[in-house]
Amino acid sequence: MFFFLSKILMFLIYPITWISILLAYGLFARKTKRKRKALVLSAVFLFFFSNAFIMDEAMRAWEEPAIHRDSIDQPYDYAVVLSGMITYDSKLDRIDFQGGIDRLLQAVDLYNHGMVGKIYISGGSGSILEDFDEADLLKKYLVNTGISEKDIACESLSRNTYENAVNAAAYFGEAGDKRLLLITSAYHMKRAKACFEKQGLTIDVYPANRFSGPRKFVFDHLFIPDAGTLARWNALFHEIFGYTVYWIMGYL
Repeated sequence: MFFFLSKILMFLIYPITWISILLAYGLFARKTKRKRKALVLSAVFLFFFSNAFIMDEAMRAWEEPAIHRDSIDQPYDYAVVLSGMITYDSKLDRIDFQGGIDRLLQAVDLYNHGMVGKIYISGGSGSILEDFDEADLLKKYLVNTGISEKDIACESLSRNTYENAVNAAAYFGEAGDKRLLLITSAYHMKRAKACFEKQGLTIDVYPANRFSGPRKFVFDHLFIPDAGTLARWNALFHEIFGYTVYWIMGYL
């Protein structure tokens, strides 16, 4: 129930939802003053939430900072990679990669440089409508690229970050004392790390898939609205909401 309810509530906190509601009210309201206020407010919200510079600053304040690969002075036993990076076309039997694939690519990079000994992939489908074993699909993909199957572990039962942590704790509790490196998106790392530590795991972090980078003081970045920026706000609000709910539920 929590899983399905959280998906529904997420929709209500997205800026694009607020803008759409204000715009609809402005178009159909009967009173002229309310119509004008709603339209003006929707325009202000649209400009604010489509401004790439403002988005970068907000995301920079939330994201965990990236670290240089060479700062790892002792190899880790496992890179713990959280899923949420693909969709799957069963008719074509083909993986379609999303932006979060950087999580897996960073893990492979560390593996190839001897910084991690093995890769542990955690997570099934996090969608209400789709049902596929993401970790298993990603393991198969890595094996097909030449990585030894014995160096890849996975579990596809987790549907959210809390379950990722619970299942990882069960696995590594049996695996003994291992040095673990958690790899997930930079904006998601704060919640993920807290969940894993709550389950008693000692784990370092390696943020991937960063939204914020070096500050850019160029005209289009500062002033021209960008449609893609709205989606990035969705990701940030999703994460802040998730972190708050997890704190209330005692998952952190």
